[in-house]
Amino acid sequence: MFRKTVDTLNEFIIERQADFPYAKGELSRLLTHIALAAKVVNREVNRAGLVDILGATGDVNVQGENVQKLDDFANAKFALALKGSSECCGIVTEESDEIIKFDTDMAKDGKYIVCIDPLDGSSNIDVNVSIGTIFSIYRRISKRGHIAQIEDFLQEGTKQVAAGYIIYGSSTMMVYTTGRGINGFTLDPSIGEFCLSHRNIQIPLNGYIISVNEGNYKQFCPGVRKYIDYCKEIDEETNRPYTARYIGSLVADFHRNLLKGGIFMYPPTKKHTQGKLRIVYEANPVAFLVEQAGGVAVDHDGRRILDIKPDDLHQRVPLYIGSRNMVETLLEFLEKNEE
Repeated sequence: MFRKTVDTLNEFIIERQADFPYAKGELSRLLTHIALAAKVVNREVNRAGLVDILGATGDVNVQGENVQKLDDFANAKFALALKGSSECCGIVTEESDEIIKFDTDMAKDGKYIVCIDPLDGSSNIDVNVSIGTIFSIYRRISKRGHIAQIEDFLQEGTKQVAAGYIIYGSSTMMVYTTGRGINGFTLDPSIGEFCLSHRNIQIPLNGYIISVNEGNYKQFCPGVRKYIDYCKEIDEETNRPYTARYIGSLVADFHRNLLKGGIFMYPPTKKHTQGKLRIVYEANPVAFLVEQAGGVAVDHDGRRILDIKPDDLHQRVPLYIGSRNMVETLLEFLEKNEE
């Protein structure tokens, strides 16, 4: 009997819908709307050099970062798609100081909220380096039929029902989890569909890639510096020295390490004592993904990222994430070299 060899994202989502009897299709529709917005953003990313969409707007976001034109575009498109899904009552994004609350009757009855970084790595836009979108989905805590409340967004990462990212690179991929493994889908531009290309992704226990901004080396604590030095030593038994790869886009660095094995580090520095990445819409989603793939994500004190309850929508956190054995070795260096 003929069997189609390629599953589209929509088909895959529908097939997995039975895993979530409480959802009754709402989560599936929400993921489909995220994928639709990603296609729109992908189109603009690919043609950004041909239209007046490259460069900064002149504005500064809540993080104190320069807003790029594509940041604004991506933020607007994802907000519009999520509002139109009628399954989401509100979102929090990197570009907005406060919660974006959807006030239509259907949206207020939505079961879910979404935390999203619409365009991660946007400082790389002008030089044509891979960028991406990171998203996280939670069931709301507040009463349905009302607008979203801040407590809906300040949940531990363990409460996520889905998380993922879209990477806009040489090919465009959407990688996501609903807590039952990770799967990756590559956009086929000839048919305009995401097609299953990476089934049940597992990160290697041991990697050979270290991703960290060594320009901040002297600002790192002794434990991190000594781990970096360890990674550069020659040792055939442990396949060192490791390869240094740092793009400066969390999605791109994380995606590479997820597939090939490695560790991504954003430690505290003298300038950013709490790290620079945001827990709600950056650290939590990738932590959920890496754990589903068999990896580890912790903060500078060795706390599991997913167990941390955020106090603020834009709270920052140090992040060490990647192959289990590499993260555990780093933690040994941190413990032995406490300041």
